[in-house]
Amino acid sequence: MPKVTFIEHDGTEHEIDAESDRSVMQAATDNLVPGIDGDCGGECSCATCHVIVSEEWTAKVGGPGDTEISLLDLAPEREEKSRLSCQIIMSDEFDGLVVHLPEFQM
Repeated sequence: MPKVTFIEHDGTEHEIDAESDRSVMQAATDNLVPGIDGDCGGECSCATCHVIVSEEWTAKVGGPGDTEISLLDLAPEREEKSRLSCQIIMSDEFDGLVVHLPEFQM
């Protein structure tokens, strides 16, 4: 099972198992990772699962789609590497993925 690490703004790390074919958001909410609410249930209609993908993973994970970009525009701490975690689907190739949580979501 692939692993993903969530790093809170204060440096606290949460390394969790993430089922393949499920979103990073689902892995976070299933494991009570603070700062990932997923209010829309993964429908890409809010930004409560905003994460900042670590530099070494940005190319592999890829960039956001048009709808995701529109929602990220509403995020006060949006960065170039920002993604909505509901739109990142875990697979074995993402084993070891590291994402950071913006301070405002904590």
